[in-house]
This record gives sequence, C-alpha cells and structure tokens, in this order.
Amino acid sequence: MQIYPAIDIIDSKAVRLCQGSFDEVTVFNDSPVDAAKKWVDAGADFIHIVDLDGARYGKSFISEIIKDIKANFSVKIETGGGVRSLNDVTERINSGADRVIIGTAAVKNPELVKQAVELYGDKIAVGVDAKNGMVAVSGWEEVSNTESVSLCLKMKEIGINTIIYTDISKDGMMSGPNLDSTKELIEKTGMNIIASGGVSTLTDIENVKRIGCAGVIIGKALYNGALDINEVLKINWN
Repeated sequence: MQIYPAIDIIDSKAVRLCQGSFDEVTVFNDSPVDAAKKWVDAGADFIHIVDLDGARYGKSFISEIIKDIKANFSVKIETGGGVRSLNDVTERINSGADRVIIGTAAVKNPELVKQAVELYGDKIAVGVDAKNGMVAVSGWEEVSNTESVSLCLKMKEIGINTIIYTDISKDGMMSGPNLDSTKELIEKTGMNIIASGGVSTLTDIENVKRIGCAGVIIGKALYNGALDINEVLKINWN
C-alpha cells in the first residue's frame, strides 16, 4: 500500500481546509517546495498535490510548483484540482506529474477522461469526493446527483484503474476515514482505491490497508504532528 503525504495549495502556499471549506484555511508552509522537502527527506517516494484554487475556479496555478519540486527532488507526484481540459492534463504531465487526477470533469465531461486515458493510460486517475454517497464537484462547493459507486463503475468502463476517494465529512476532522464507504467501493468496483480524508493515527492506516486500499493520503495529521512522517514511512505497508 502506497503512502501519499499531501500538499494542498492556495495562493502558492501549503494549506489545509476543514471539511473542504474555503472559509477555514490554515497555512502550514509558505513554500510548497519546502513542504515537499520535509516529506522527501523522511523517505516519501510519492506525494499528493492538490491545487485548491484550481479546484474552485477551474484554472490551474501550480505547474511551476510541480516543476520546482521535480527539479529539486527525486519523487513521484500525483496532482489534481482544476483539471478541466485535455490541455490541463497535458500541462501537468509536461510539468513533471506522474499521475493526474480528474475530479469535477469526470462528472461533467466524462469524454475528457476517455481522451486523457487514450493518450496517457495509467497516468490518469479520477478523484471521487463524496457527501452522503453523492459526488461533490467544483472544489466541493456543489453536490451532484451522481452516486460514488456509479461514477466509479462508469470510469472503469472508460479505462480508469485508480480512484482517489474522499469522504468530505471526514476531511481535516482527524476522526478516521469512512471505512464502510471505502470498502464498499473496493468490493463493488474492484478498482485501485486510494483512501483520503480523516486519517490521523497509525491504526487508521492499518485499517485502510486491512480493507484492501491501494494507497492512503495523509494531510493534516502530518502537519499538526498527530502522525510523524518518519514513523509512518519506517513501516512496511506492502
């Protein structure tokens, strides 16, 4: 199981939100590159970067940040937020991203996902962010009428193998992930599910591994010290 330390970006700073609310922003580091260095120095080989401005406004602002991180460190990057067009996908891959996550557009423009998969294969993943089982879009400010499981199955038909699944009610709350919903996705889709939201203890990580997750994203718990990245990465999660 892959561990993904997270860097969420607003105004070119590393931040965390609480339940996806842009009214509750905590800045953890003025430099995303410095934030990445901390994770890489601890042994991280894959990091998760989200452009929250992009997610909210539909325009990406982080290509230069990706380039800077890749220029300084030998680390893989998966990135999402604001990926609305094939040009957005290509721009991030050309900037050095190893995996690009399509979120809102998977609901509103599934043809984009199909085109991206045809061009870039497994470098494309889909982000499924849910409130009460329904997919939220546009930086989590709008809840669609699409069920999480239905969207995942549709994406599987298109050729997507990896889903980043976030239960918004758990995000930033330090209360543990939604294991039931995550397990349901794994069992009903057979896809590679990366769990996100609420992971704050080693037990939480053990639990998502137990239910069969392909990976887990850890954010706030690393920034506020609830989890020590060095301790997390010393454990063999495979």
